[in-house]
Amino acid sequence: MTSRTLRTTPALLAAGAVASALLVAGPATAHDADGRGGPGHGHGHGPGHGPGHGHGHGHRSAPEVIAHRGASGYRPEHTLEAYELAVAQGADAIEPDLVATRDGVLVARHENEIGGTTDVADRPEFADRRTTRLIDGTAVTGWFTEDFTYAELSTLRAEERLPEVRPGSAAYDGLYEVPTFDEVLDLADELSEETGREIRVAPETKHPTYFDSIGLDLTPLVVEVLEERDYDEADSPVVVQSFETTNLRELDELVDTPLVQLLDATGAPYDLVAAGDDTTYADLASRRGLREVARYADYVAPHKDLVLPRDEAGAIGEPSDVVRDAHRARLEVVVWTLRAENQFLPTNLRSSDDPNAHGDLAGEVSAHLDAGVDVVFSDHPDVAVAARDAWVAEHQRPHRPRR
Repeated sequence: MTSRTLRTTPALLAAGAVASALLVAGPATAHDADGRGGPGHGHGHGPGHGPGHGHGHGHRSAPEVIAHRGASGYRPEHTLEAYELAVAQGADAIEPDLVATRDGVLVARHENEIGGTTDVADRPEFADRRTTRLIDGTAVTGWFTEDFTYAELSTLRAEERLPEVRPGSAAYDGLYEVPTFDEVLDLADELSEETGREIRVAPETKHPTYFDSIGLDLTPLVVEVLEERDYDEADSPVVVQSFETTNLRELDELVDTPLVQLLDATGAPYDLVAAGDDTTYADLASRRGLREVARYADYVAPHKDLVLPRDEAGAIGEPSDVVRDAHRARLEVVVWTLRAENQFLPTNLRSSDDPNAHGDLAGEVSAHLDAGVDVVFSDHPDVAVAARDAWVAEHQRPHRPRR
């Protein structure tokens, strides 16, 4: 696939100027030219496989900010325009969720059901594609990427997933295409060259067990793209995520690309549920579970409530032991997802009773950095980058290396 040329708007230039000012005022956030950490983590490396042997370990000049689905607080998520804006706002990495089309093309969508993130419901030529599927044990009705060829999907346009919460983003509905994984990687390469800093890409494989069950195994599709670009090494600018465990273990045997085990606040990885294994996310977040995760992954990415639990009133306080235990297992810690709207914030960081008004996202970022996390996901990367830079300036030291 070839990368589409993006038009830089005045708003985007203004955002870039703000981000540049933040970056100049704060400590440098780019990686060292050779800041890759130790030797590659190797295939099936066993205990001690974690980030001490992977990408950038101990060389980061500051905790990192990943733009969650791009600057998704400001533009329809998973569009090249949302990713470009995120980089202009100072994000260190961008995140595309990956699903597959009928003809095996990886595209960036939050879910394989696209009724809420594209204009497909308004397209009469695709009305007969509406159906119900069982996705990870749950019946879902809508339109699914696996029922479209990429040529068909490319005719659709993205829409804001939360229009009542983010009307400013919804104003861009109908303008942007659904990008492929290749196009996202092309964009990151272009922006790295333009900005002079390495822009990393953190794809998440969505519902790998489901896709495997319908003959669209995501693992070989991802590996093919990584190998074609020489992104299958430990110093790759790509890190691959999953809420499931089996596909990460498979990827660990096939590539040296850094891997991220995502942990939800409740429930269990669906691959384990489908296999009759009763291991839960809580089990994986335990000291023993984290040591097991470190056998195949470089990072662990717990839901933010696992790091800063909320009390009965919904307020955050003291951190749990998850970050400490993960670091002891030689895993770096990524926390998700930090958003500006009150409804997503702990009660002690909300600005009002208006669920859609912005509260103290900077305070939430700082609280997680105080808890020791290495990377934060945010829908509002401009706020997260500014909070990160302020936190680093206050501490007057680089983020602590692990022993």
